[in-house]
Amino acid sequence: MKDLMNMMKAAQEMKGRMEELQARIAEMVIEGRSGGGLVVVTLNGKGEMKGLKIDKSLVSDDVSVLEDLIIAAHNDANGKVEYETNAKMQEVTAGLPIPPGLKFPF
Repeated sequence: MKDLMNMMKAAQEMKGRMEELQARIAEMVIEGRSGGGLVVVTLNGKGEMKGLKIDKSLVSDDVSVLEDLIIAAHNDANGKVEYETNAKMQEVTAGLPIPPGLKFPF
């Protein structure tokens, strides 16, 4: 019975840490860059785009190049968001047997 109570207490603590982590992740600001920094995309921790900067020198270029650079910058930022999220999740779940491929937050 004591083990069950310890497990319940640990689960409650984990829930609290997860909620804190989700709030911290949502507040993250991550930049992705392409074209040597000519295009910069800013995402929050949820992957929502919050900003886009395009160097003026690209405006006169072929639109398809600009489109490709925006996509590349977004993908760069999105990859960084995923990396940071996973790193923060590992801090919270250290030592727990989480199945590979399980995405957080739920």
